[in-house]
Amino acid sequence: MWPRLLQLMKSDACACTGASPDRVRYRERSTGEIHTEQVPAERWLRWLYWTRSGRVCAPGLFVPGLISTLLGWWQKSRWSRRDIRRFAALHGVNLDEMADPPAQLDSFNAFFTRRLKPGVRSFAAEPDVLCSPADGRALVFPCLNDGMDFPVKGARVTPAELLNDRELAAAYDRGAALVVRLAPVDYHRFHFIDDALARPSRDIAGRRDSVNPIAQRRVPTVFARNKRSVTPLETTGFGPVVQVEIGAFGVASIVQTYSAGPVARGQEKGYFQFGGSALVLLFRQDTIVFDKDLEVDSAAGLETRVRTGEQLGRALLPEGGAIQPGRDVR
Repeated sequence: MWPRLLQLMKSDACACTGASPDRVRYRERSTGEIHTEQVPAERWLRWLYWTRSGRVCAPGLFVPGLISTLLGWWQKSRWSRRDIRRFAALHGVNLDEMADPPAQLDSFNAFFTRRLKPGVRSFAAEPDVLCSPADGRALVFPCLNDGMDFPVKGARVTPAELLNDRELAAAYDRGAALVVRLAPVDYHRFHFIDDALARPSRDIAGRRDSVNPIAQRRVPTVFARNKRSVTPLETTGFGPVVQVEIGAFGVASIVQTYSAGPVARGQEKGYFQFGGSALVLLFRQDTIVFDKDLEVDSAAGLETRVRTGEQLGRALLPEGGAIQPGRDVR
């Protein structure tokens, strides 16, 4: 086996740039500019998902989670702290937003799971405003018909597959979905979108494939097969909502910091340890309207970069009231 694998790897040495899809692009919402995402270890991802030798190696890497565990161990070690400033400079991370300066952090994972200064991310006080639960690249799906083209157009992933619970998923037929993909450069704590009664989270075992679009195009059902955590919410402004945190390659764990019971809008729910990851929120039918610019971008398959607490849409008024239109920031 090993001679054959080495032969494949040698023949694939130049395939990492030509065989895989185009670069990952997103719209920076604050400026409207289109950017190409800087993907850490991008060449490695392209080899792993878009070459023959990479696909031979993939099962051993993702199913047991060995590599993620080893990466997590290294990123928690004191030796990893030397990577903080170099990584921040390379990817444009604003260190001034951090609650603790880099010099006080004991590992790269402490930087990755960093807290922010009070007021750096704020949630709107209006109860009908949907705020982003995390920093990341957003896609919105206004109507989940018989499934959803999610996370990649052409990949049918149903709420039942995502939640691994047909009874719970049935309540979200023809509802809506918000996806926020967190890149390694992002702030990796996630929050509650509204005052709510939060149920205990339910963990679903699974793989640890990358959620980067480079990998999603090869494994379009990744959100329904990766390790994830499901939390039903009874929100004040949006009715029943399900929040799903999805682990990915390099994510050592999904950590929940809340306690089941009443929670507040903007309250921290938990965080991802080192690696890329994603959040999905499911809404019931006729409870939410997303901002127009997000709908336009998502229909075109373009992610939009958003920040925690930023407006993404509005709740529909109850009892037949008029729709509160989402803003268009273009």
